[in-house]
Amino acid sequence: MNNSERARYFRQLHNRRPLILPNAWDAGSARVIEAAGAEAIATTSAGISWSFGRIDGQKLRREDMIQAVRNIVEAVEIPVTADIESGYGNGSPADVAETVNALIAIGVAGINIEDSPGRNNEALLSVEEQAERIRVARETTVAAGTDLVINARTDVYLFAVGKPETRLEAVAKRAKLYRSCGADCVFVPGVIDFSTIAELVRAAEGPLNIMAMPGAPSA
Repeated sequence: MNNSERARYFRQLHNRRPLILPNAWDAGSARVIEAAGAEAIATTSAGISWSFGRIDGQKLRREDMIQAVRNIVEAVEIPVTADIESGYGNGSPADVAETVNALIAIGVAGINIEDSPGRNNEALLSVEEQAERIRVARETTVAAGTDLVINARTDVYLFAVGKPETRLEAVAKRAKLYRSCGADCVFVPGVIDFSTIAELVRAAEGPLNIMAMPGAPSA
């Protein structure tokens, strides 16, 4: 499959609820995941960083992460979506575009981009700043003449940003804006309450990703 075909197939997989995305950190783990019957693979920035002896949070160079993702893509036949953290570099729109172009070149089906900047102890980027980065990721993909599934991650719940009673509304606002700027789906790690997840599904108006973690509902 070419890039556009991989992305279309990966996007269609999101209609099979729930879509389970096991995380790979190298070619070997990716092959094991594929052999176990997974329909798609997500890379883990944390796992890849740890395999290099680095901590997570944009502490790995872009080129090292790209090479690790390339090794995974080349090892399997199923679609691979890449965790690009906050885009690398300084996380500017230009940095996001550079990272997206590099990933398109190696054949990923999607990307996961987060609104945690990984800089200066900032909790989250502003909703407007992240929306612009998502818009640039989509425009970069279109300019390359291909397709990419963009998974917009927000860490409001993971980092407990704001008062508990404000988080649902904050995530709903971010989800709607990110989707309007070109994101296909929204990822909200850290949320585990079943009723809150249901509210977020309605607010996102599209596929919602959650992280498997203690206390979260089973698949």
